[in-house]
Amino acid sequence: MTVVYCDYAEGVPETVDMIAAHGEYIYIPSIVVGELTFGFMKGKKQQFNERKLRQIISRLRIEIIDVTADVARKYAIIYLALAKKVTKIPINDVWIAACCMEVGGALLTKDKHFKYVDQIESIVL
Repeated sequence: MTVVYCDYAEGVPETVDMIAAHGEYIYIPSIVVGELTFGFMKGKKQQFNERKLRQIISRLRIEIIDVTADVARKYAIIYLALAKKVTKIPINDVWIAACCMEVGGALLTKDKHFKYVDQIESIVL
């Protein structure tokens, strides 16, 4: 999902078109905001990138999904299901999937490993 934001921010046509076509309600998990902010802090244009993120969130009326007790329970459900299948995905992505499960939306991603998460719908670009 972090890569999808970056593609959108850079104007990648496929990503922009997909969000325009399917983005009636757009959410970003707080975990993704953390990943983006980490990347911004490592780079040379931190303030610019943080401002751009705030502008995109505002312009598209994006809602941030916070980690709550309900999201934490969904994380446990997903993590347990993956463990039973002996399938591993990055731990932040388990949290992202839990946030997606919380709002019941489809996850727009470039990461193919989300197909192993049965509890959510994923759209792989």
